[in-house]
Amino acid sequence: MNKIYRKFNSFIGLRVKEKNNLKDFLLKIKKCLEEEKNLSSLSKNDLKIIDFVKKDLFQPENIDRPKLKFTSNVIKEIKTLTSKELPRYLVHRYRYEIYPELKTVDNFPPYLQIEPTSICNYRCVFCYQTDNNFNKRSTGFMGHMKLKTFKQIIDQAEGNIEFISLASRGEPLLCPEIKEMLSYTRNKFLNLKINTNASLLDEEMSHSILESGVKTLVFSADAADKKLYSELRVNGKLEKILKNIKRFKEIKKKHYSKSKIITRVSGVKVNKKQDLDTMEKYWGDLVDQVAFVNYVPWENVYKSEFSEVSKPCSDLWRRMFIWWDGKVNPCDVDYKSELSSGNILNNNISNLWKSEKYNKLRKKHLEKMRNKIAPCNRCVVI
Repeated sequence: MNKIYRKFNSFIGLRVKEKNNLKDFLLKIKKCLEEEKNLSSLSKNDLKIIDFVKKDLFQPENIDRPKLKFTSNVIKEIKTLTSKELPRYLVHRYRYEIYPELKTVDNFPPYLQIEPTSICNYRCVFCYQTDNNFNKRSTGFMGHMKLKTFKQIIDQAEGNIEFISLASRGEPLLCPEIKEMLSYTRNKFLNLKINTNASLLDEEMSHSILESGVKTLVFSADAADKKLYSELRVNGKLEKILKNIKRFKEIKKKHYSKSKIITRVSGVKVNKKQDLDTMEKYWGDLVDQVAFVNYVPWENVYKSEFSEVSKPCSDLWRRMFIWWDGKVNPCDVDYKSELSSGNILNNNISNLWKSEKYNKLRKKHLEKMRNKIAPCNRCVVI
């Protein structure tokens, strides 16, 4: 039987600087939700979700369905919010965590992953960028998103989707218009994340990120040793990354002292040489969090062995991916878009999320027919 990869909450180690008193934390949430003024902007459906949230957090012993729980990184996110923002965040956190468990679909994906570019300057050993039938301009998969397309997506997402990532198959900071894109996100989302290898994190880029709507900045780094880093992140240099992240911290301290941005160094755990204690010692003074996520064998799913996994993939109810050219895809393991449900350039997020093609794919997964779908039949993600 193949090893199963659980996409949701995939941390296999997470170290945070700030320690939390969960009892006091929940008490503050309870007080916030008891004040009518904090709930005034919510819809009827949102208020129903808030009722479920209250039961999950404050009456969990009476619940026999999937329950909302908070990990330390989520608690950190919540602490950056105002009392007015918190209920809205909880609604979308519930949709993100619980809807995939209940197999519930509403008008918008709980999470939207936008790809500014599919091009990357690294060739990490665990990544599909090593596939030469993918990573060349001549294959048709490589390109940068246009600012016009990005704005179209953001305009549709604003007010409907609060959890956004600017990353996917490529290195987002390589996009020529990334600074303008970042500027356009300002004050629009409760939880906007960007993942970067930090190789292009110069002074100007640091300012652009800190002035934008980015709430969580993830530096993808898998080692605290120069040799190991170069072995895993081919074309990358640890000294350069370290210098860039140090400079980012200094700029934040000097010019954006009130910024609530959360920083994290996160690596993919692929071998026994990688050690979380060593990572924390090396990176811990520079960022708020240090983590490893599980490795999933996705560097070429199209050539992987057939999987025996029959459980539905949770991403079908959790997130939507939009590539640089507007193509919409249900996952990034399928990096060549064989499962694409359409294009945002001639449609919209809501229609595509609820589309017949998307729903047929969900139905087949629910009926344990992953083995009839390519490349789901070779994938181990649930």
